Amino acid sequence: MSRRFDAGYYISEGVHSIFTHGFMSFAAVCMIVACLIIMGSFTLLAVNLDSMLGDLESENEMVAYIDDSLTQEQARALQSTLAAVDNVSQLTFVAKEAALEDFKSKRQEIADVLNDLPNDAFQDRYRVHVVDIEKMAQTKEALEAVEGVSDVRAAIEIANGFVLVRNIATGVALALVGVLLVVSLFIIANTIKLATFYRREEIAIMKMCGATDGFIEWPFVVEGMILGLTGALIAFFAQWGLYQAVAKFAIQGNGLSLVTIISYQSISGTILAVFCAVGAFIGVGGSLVAIRKFLQV
Repeated sequence: MSRRFDAGYYISEGVHSIFTHGFMSFAAVCMIVACLIIMGSFTLLAVNLDSMLGDLESENEMVAYIDDSLTQEQARALQSTLAAVDNVSQLTFVAKEAALEDFKSKRQEIADVLNDLPNDAFQDRYRVHVVDIEKMAQTKEALEAVEGVSDVRAAIEIANGFVLVRNIATGVALALVGVLLVVSLFIIANTIKLATFYRREEIAIMKMCGATDGFIEWPFVVEGMILGLTGALIAFFAQWGLYQAVAKFAIQGNGLSLVTIISYQSISGTILAVFCAVGAFIGVGGSLVAIRKFLQV
């Protein structure tokens, strides 16, 4: 009963099997949708947390104070040297007069007292942004080693806190996605196995007539792929609606004005591709795992 590869036959048999075992197919699609939405939700949460922490990182700057013995021209001339320090992404020079005015503007309640401060009460300085917040301590040491820099202020503890939160969020999300992927594969395999159970005698007869394992498996592979891709498409649009609802609630919620949500449209292509790939993997993998037992005749 061995025959050449016939895609039309396998697709026809796979589609026919889906409608023949309609309830089981529906159950399999529902499980795929549920698993993908759960995995997608955790992943999107991690992506948004990483984005928000990235924004906080970009705002977490260091301040390099210039020695009072240098003139403003000499202080400005240090910019190229400071910019050459590894991990420095951006430098902004702040003259002592500008620093004084900024200090006064933030303390209007004691403006009368601050008006007596001399113009040279503050030092010239550079506001420094870094590429990698994890290397902030090393960057601080490198800046302090530059001749003409008297001191560098950096919130190392806050930076390390950002890194810790980001790493924990990413690790938890990856672990949950991994566990859910395994659980999904197991559930789908057992769901499809129930449908396959009703065809065990048909499979046994085909095996005894000389059918190869591949000839028997391919219709199930096609069936699993169709179920997986169908579940992926449904999950994609369901995830879209759920994400939009949660995003709207988060933005409108009290005390959450600092929360920024990534637009679903901006990452929809990636989400659709990942959902289709995972859905197809779960469907095909579940089908192969389910049928393996019945091929042992």
